[in-house]
Amino acid sequence: MHDTATPVLIIDDETHLRITAGQTLELAGYTPKAYDGAEAALAALAPDFPGVVVSDIRMPGMDGMALLREIRQRDPDLPVILVTGHGDISTAVEAMREGAWDFLEKPFAGERLVEVVRRGVEKRRLSLENRHLKAELEAQQSAPGPRLVGRTPAIQRLASMVQRISQVETDVLLFGETGAGKDLVARAIHERSSRGGQPFVAINCGAIPESIIESELFGHEKGAFTGAQERRIGKFEHANGGTVFLDEIESMPLALQVKLLRVLQERMVERLGANEAVTLDLRVIAATKVDLKAAAEAGRFREDLYYRLNVVTLPIPPLRERREDIPLLFQHFAAVAASRSGMEAPPLDAGGVAVLLAHDWPGNARELRNLAERYVLLGVTCDYRLDGLLEGVGTDGAELPLPQQVELFEKQLINQALARHRGRIHEVCAHLGLPRKTLYDKLKKHDLTPGDYRQAAYD
Repeated sequence: MHDTATPVLIIDDETHLRITAGQTLELAGYTPKAYDGAEAALAALAPDFPGVVVSDIRMPGMDGMALLREIRQRDPDLPVILVTGHGDISTAVEAMREGAWDFLEKPFAGERLVEVVRRGVEKRRLSLENRHLKAELEAQQSAPGPRLVGRTPAIQRLASMVQRISQVETDVLLFGETGAGKDLVARAIHERSSRGGQPFVAINCGAIPESIIESELFGHEKGAFTGAQERRIGKFEHANGGTVFLDEIESMPLALQVKLLRVLQERMVERLGANEAVTLDLRVIAATKVDLKAAAEAGRFREDLYYRLNVVTLPIPPLRERREDIPLLFQHFAAVAASRSGMEAPPLDAGGVAVLLAHDWPGNARELRNLAERYVLLGVTCDYRLDGLLEGVGTDGAELPLPQQVELFEKQLINQALARHRGRIHEVCAHLGLPRKTLYDKLKKHDLTPGDYRQAAYD
């Protein structure tokens, strides 16, 4: 059953055709709106009209072709279905060239009308959804600092908390799964705070070898230990005036947790081998993917440090708890990847959105970003099917070896350049930075013909 609110404009100067088409569409679940002329229909056509237009071509005053051109100027994504006279193939071909969505030849069956309208309405729904996503992204991207993309209550609450926390001087503990965006939230707090112009120093406590982590964080004096040939300023001291982000804080060795607690309490740091402490003015944001309270109770994390960090705890929701944001985030990541690579990918269809919403996203936003990047760079290898890309497989179901992925990536880049420059070889060579002979060799290897792109430009 169709959404009864979906309108369909029917424009025909013959009363009985307006009535017949209207009744057929009403029975199919649409809301027909009939007009006897193109001018009246245009006056009623609001921006972002959610349905489609069905119009006869031959009408007094403004005819169907003129109406099509006017609608295409206003909104090129709005599907227009034109009705032609029996056997009038040349007019139908012209209509399709001018951008008509489809055409119906008189006399047509009611089922044919309903089917063409159904496909047009689905296309329009996807176009408007992509348009709204794009507008929302542009609005969110105009905000200063790192962006928290989303419109669900969970992400709106997070954005509100980030704004409030950024305005007060307090240490923060971020809690969230792998890939949920803890680093992004930390940067957002820093950028929106009065420390925004000062250093933001990120430290992954799980990635620094235990043997050098103390020197990395607190620094050392020359000769403090074997191999210490120069004085080293530690990460805390380097961040003075700004923000230190301690990611995977649960990985910090217990012995070092004592020193961190002292830094947090006294806001001073002592380099290894030094006799004097350096006063610090900074905010500390720590992040964890485990329950630190449970870790403290189990003896894997210092309880006193947990209570010191737990002044303000900010939970970051996983993607599966804000599924409505997934298409918006995917489009954001795909737009970034397209901009960075100079490549383009088609907008998601209903099947692609369904795949996104059905997946559990154990890797959260990081996993989604990786998928969006693969969609832009390698989508052509599997017909832009997200289920294939999620598995990292080709059309035959087998995982693609790296050399084949590189070949496909190269073919896609050349394809994009040929399309952009309409097959003009000298421009493509300049765009790709390739000698002419090398380009011709690659065109032959990938079975690409420049003439195809010149023809396409004029069709």
